[in-house]
Amino acid sequence: MRGEAGLLADLGALAVPFASYEHAAVFTVAESDEVNAAIPGAHTKNLFLKDKDGAYWLVTVPGELRVDLKALPAAIGSKRVSFGKAEDMERLLGIKPGSVTPLAAINATPGSITVVLDAGLADAATVNVHPLRNTGTLGLSGAAILDLLRHWGHDPQVAAIPIQAA
Repeated sequence: MRGEAGLLADLGALAVPFASYEHAAVFTVAESDEVNAAIPGAHTKNLFLKDKDGAYWLVTVPGELRVDLKALPAAIGSKRVSFGKAEDMERLLGIKPGSVTPLAAINATPGSITVVLDAGLADAATVNVHPLRNTGTLGLSGAAILDLLRHWGHDPQVAAIPIQAA
């Protein structure tokens, strides 16, 4: 596993511009609201999922969205999904719950997980994600996230993520 040191090395080697922020540990979107107020850009939440056939998915969406989990599989080309187990997350991505980020794909074998980025985030100038731990935030463009995923051998998807009706 390459971890945060590998992530920072790749950001430097690929000349990816980013902003870095340190803060108290946050475990939920609600806990992150106060931290987010001081950090410009789009804020995210991540869903670590497993589908009916045993495939793993990491779906990154805007933090304020309530994802329609029944409609999500059709939007990402999957079958029925449920939340993945913490031990599978740690095995595949080398991270613990609360620190989930699309950047954890640096630790994943290509093909072991499919990373999906919400279409709005993919186009955003600044997307805030964890640097493999929940005591920091990196702000970088959606395009840069997709480029990093490809650099690590992944084939990320960009999708319009369905949301629950109010």
